[in-house]
Amino acid sequence: MRIIRWPIGQLILLADALTAPRPPQRAPEAQARIDAVTRGLALYQFKTCPFCVKARRAMRRLGVTIELRDARSDPRWREQLIAEGGKLQVPCLRIPQADGDARWLYESDAIVAYLEAVVADSRVADAA
Repeated sequence: MRIIRWPIGQLILLADALTAPRPPQRAPEAQARIDAVTRGLALYQFKTCPFCVKARRAMRRLGVTIELRDARSDPRWREQLIAEGGKLQVPCLRIPQADGDARWLYESDAIVAYLEAVVADSRVADAA
């Protein structure tokens, strides 16, 4: 199975690199607001997972910088994802909460929707 997964993973990475979306151009103040809201977020992912690629592409398209944590090759992140998130499933977005706990958001569609809402909320703040 590994013989099949490796070349497919490399094709996924190549296609992603060749078709990577461009980040938006924003005023520095607007980008600073988005960066402040997304500071502390972490995306647990596998490099060649197609759903993780989808989440990373959305991050780039939205101009959001989030720490990437490879749960496949780094046992520290794998253990934290299982212990705190409850399961070894990627992509998973760790969202720190005000009380010190974290919310663990699974599923690429949910992660993309969350990030789009963060960016939209920042745009509303720009208009105000």
